[in-house]
Amino acid sequence: MQRILTEIVATAILDTTAHTETRTSDHLPKFLEQFAGERRSKKGSKLLNAPEAKSSPHTLIIAGGGLRAADLTRALRKFQTKDCMVAKLFAKHIKLKEAVETVKKSRIGMGVGTPQRVIDLLEDGALKTDCLERIVIDASHIDTKKRGILDMKETQVPLVQLLTRADLKERFGTGEGKIELLFF
Repeated sequence: MQRILTEIVATAILDTTAHTETRTSDHLPKFLEQFAGERRSKKGSKLLNAPEAKSSPHTLIIAGGGLRAADLTRALRKFQTKDCMVAKLFAKHIKLKEAVETVKKSRIGMGVGTPQRVIDLLEDGALKTDCLERIVIDASHIDTKKRGILDMKETQVPLVQLLTRADLKERFGTGEGKIELLFF
């Protein structure tokens, strides 16, 4: 994992050490407000405004499992409006075909999912990265077996695959359409 992080431009990784609250699901909205703030694409737009393009979120939150992703999705409901969905992008009780249909027809502000499901949606073409401004890795969550997203092979490998996708990697730390990488 360390080698992959060295491949990502250092300027893409946002320093979030100023966040002093515990990194639990109920503090994720405050974390995002502190570090994501106003979106670059439109002055004055906030996290609860989805891009005009369907299936193209401004924020992706990557969690280690479906249950954790569901918890984070619930915690982020304050950013959901009738025109801005907080999308569930994980396999727990949601078939890929259903997820593809939902993503394709929705204006999404934030997508919360597991690395493999996000990859599957990107490869299908249902999920787009055109408006993506940040990827948040839920690195502080430790499950009951004392493992986090960076510790488990079943999440670590797809996470590395996700972060090294050409369409994302080329935008890490580069000017106008850059993607920031945050670790929560």
